[in-house]
Amino acid sequence: MSQTAQDYSAGYKRFVLVMLTIVYAFNFVDRQILVILQEPIKADMGLSDAQLGLLSGFSFALIYVTAGIPIAYWADRGNRRNIVSLALAVWSGMTALSGFVQNYGQLLAARIGVGLGEAGGSPPAHSMISDYFPPEQRGRALSFYSMGIYIGILFGFAFGGMIAEAFGWRTAFLVVGIPGVIFAVVLRLTVQEPIRGRWDTAAETAHRPSFAETMAVLKQLPSFWYIAVGCALMAFVGYGVGNFFPSFLIRNHGLSIAQVGVVLALVSGIGGAVGTYLGGYLGDRFGARDPRWYLWVPMYGALIAFGPYLYVLLTDNTTHLLIILVFTNILTALYLGPCIAMSHALVPPSMRALTSAILFFVLNMIGLGLGPFLTGLTSDLLAPRFGDQSLRYAMVLASMTALVAIALFYLGARKLPADLAKRKSDRDALAVV
Repeated sequence: MSQTAQDYSAGYKRFVLVMLTIVYAFNFVDRQILVILQEPIKADMGLSDAQLGLLSGFSFALIYVTAGIPIAYWADRGNRRNIVSLALAVWSGMTALSGFVQNYGQLLAARIGVGLGEAGGSPPAHSMISDYFPPEQRGRALSFYSMGIYIGILFGFAFGGMIAEAFGWRTAFLVVGIPGVIFAVVLRLTVQEPIRGRWDTAAETAHRPSFAETMAVLKQLPSFWYIAVGCALMAFVGYGVGNFFPSFLIRNHGLSIAQVGVVLALVSGIGGAVGTYLGGYLGDRFGARDPRWYLWVPMYGALIAFGPYLYVLLTDNTTHLLIILVFTNILTALYLGPCIAMSHALVPPSMRALTSAILFFVLNMIGLGLGPFLTGLTSDLLAPRFGDQSLRYAMVLASMTALVAIALFYLGARKLPADLAKRKSDRDALAVV
């Protein structure tokens, strides 16, 4: 007998969601540990800000997004649980190996290995969540999953800073990498692969589209591309400014690496997690009446946060900076869950992992790939004129891209009703066939 949508208990679905969220937290612990360790690594290896940006941004993003598309294509056909488990083991192992590198080239190679592993994490997990949870719950479920970003940032900053100060940056890589390898085995043994397309028609579930077919569908959905580029520019601010925030607090506000780790763990980790879940909650609540709210929520959040965020970067008052940063982090984290949920609503179930991968390709090439590198390069270029204030002004310039993101979310919301109507028409046509 085939499995039905009611076969999984509410408790088991919550268990799976928590397990996948923990995997995503490991993803960002291993990604962000480099950010908190930038200053001691820079001093040890004699690196520039542009090299740091290349290390934490473009080199990682290039392999991450390039490998993400074929892995997602595999996930739309294969066992997604096994792919996520294998990916976790690879990126965690490469993080641990980062503790043994002897030069910049070796560290760059290790971070590329981390990016290769992490490419197999989110798209299969997004697809699994969309098969465990019905459409009216996906915004919250995907936002809960996306909280893993900030849980990972919290632990990466807090423990990375303390371990680095006590034992050195090499030990920090080892301590955060090894547990992920162990958890990969636990995930493989405890989480079930869900039936694909459990909330959709049999005809949609049976069809296995090619990459070209998926791209052809997405090309006809302008709202998806507004969503993708809007997310990418929000990520440009998040990575371009966020990856240098520890260095900014150390250089311009006089904090130690351990102090920065604890402070950003609380401010960025908790604030970002609250904002991420809140975005999905508000999207599901208001989107039930009008699906455009899935894009209006992140649009209004970014708009309200913009002015206070500039104050955070320009003030010399560290206390004011940290208090306001909590609220701006909540507001600027609203976008991810609603945008992923709406991207999945626009396509059939057999295209969801690949759609997530394409969304993340755009998001990470622009946000993660260019954000830190261009911010670091700008800091280097401004240094002759502004000295130790160069990083501050480079971060201010990077934050301006949020204005374009706001406009794109607005335009995407205008296109959304027509694109959703097209999706419904295609689904109804398949149901008749």
